[in-house]
Amino acid sequence: MSDQPSLTEMIDAIIKTFIVAHADDTDAHLAQALVYNAGRLAWRLREQGVDVSQKTDRADVVTNADFAAERFVAGVLEALRGEDGIVGEEGANRESKSGRTWVIDPVDGTYNFASGFDYWCSALALTDANGVILGAVHRPAMGYTWFGGRDFPTTLDSKEVTPLADAPAEDLCLSTYLHPSCITDPKISAAWEKVAPHFATVRMLGAGSVDLSSVADGTWGAWMQHSVKDWDWYPGQALVIAAGGAARKVEAGGVEWCIAGNKQVVDQMEEWLRG
Repeated sequence: MSDQPSLTEMIDAIIKTFIVAHADDTDAHLAQALVYNAGRLAWRLREQGVDVSQKTDRADVVTNADFAAERFVAGVLEALRGEDGIVGEEGANRESKSGRTWVIDPVDGTYNFASGFDYWCSALALTDANGVILGAVHRPAMGYTWFGGRDFPTTLDSKEVTPLADAPAEDLCLSTYLHPSCITDPKISAAWEKVAPHFATVRMLGAGSVDLSSVADGTWGAWMQHSVKDWDWYPGQALVIAAGGAARKVEAGGVEWCIAGNKQVVDQMEEWLRG
């Protein structure tokens, strides 16, 4: 028999060590430390080779690194924030007793992650009855950590980003995503086509929280995607709003679109979707 610890045993040991070092962290420090360590954990596991399986289709995949990173974040939160709820993309779930809930995306952009492309991140948000309190996103390939929220200006590696100033779509890049099956759906594609052609250029890179973080720091001009799960929306939503931008949901083409950017361009996008 092998004397090597199992992945579960390894994650449990990492959780115990992390708890000792971060037992007194504020929510802000804890969130940033969690996404940083979850992202680095996933990165190390990918270097060793990951097991990949499909969820709903060939592009919707999950790896053992996703589960390991989520186990780490959820395990820490269970110990240090025992009254808070937990919702994780890969199944972590606990009812909230405090009225607050942590939303976990251990690896956002898993298809990219599993393919060896480095446009992916680990993301986390804390919410309450009034919405998103804070969001944290770590992109291991660049070493970036974004953080911001209701009481915190958006930062990139602890440095405040430049507040988002009004600018029209024609001067901006739209970061977006449209699944191939939706391109052939006339209602959905028609709604998307009401917006995308107004922008200077369009990019589809496949990791919503990286996209939204990049909108918050001014790298991308705006973001648009439909039927977005909470773990793909809340972390980046917090960052964009805390950077002085806007983030909304709009019904169009039979689906709900999430849109984000500076306030002027979000107003334009909403008008085009509703038109």
